[in-house]
Amino acid sequence: MFKKIHSDHVPAAVGAYSQAVEKENIIYVSGQLPINPETNEMSLTVVEQAEQSLKNIEAILKAADLSLASVVKNTIFMTSLTEAAQVNEVYAKFFGDSKPARAMVGVKELPKGALIEIESIAIR
Repeated sequence: MFKKIHSDHVPAAVGAYSQAVEKENIIYVSGQLPINPETNEMSLTVVEQAEQSLKNIEAILKAADLSLASVVKNTIFMTSLTEAAQVNEVYAKFFGDSKPARAMVGVKELPKGALIEIESIAIR
């Protein structure tokens, strides 16, 4: 079995899944849409959306008593890879020198019309 991880500082899951789960000291953070938990809305630019998705991941990890420094792998889903350079700049601000493994994938569409969604794996 696994432990569910939940933060009240991010939007509720939009489906039948947990914000994150932990099994054997590995934390799997579900894909985070760039929904601001205070307004329940998304910004219009991919830069602001990337920042919000990463802030949501950060809040979930905090609920597990971890930080972004514990992340070992991210997957970024984007509806337009032409904006990858802007996302890389935001990403570097959040992860700095830790530089976890990462994949960036172009997709046709994302839930709620988001431009980006990010999922993470962290180790305790």
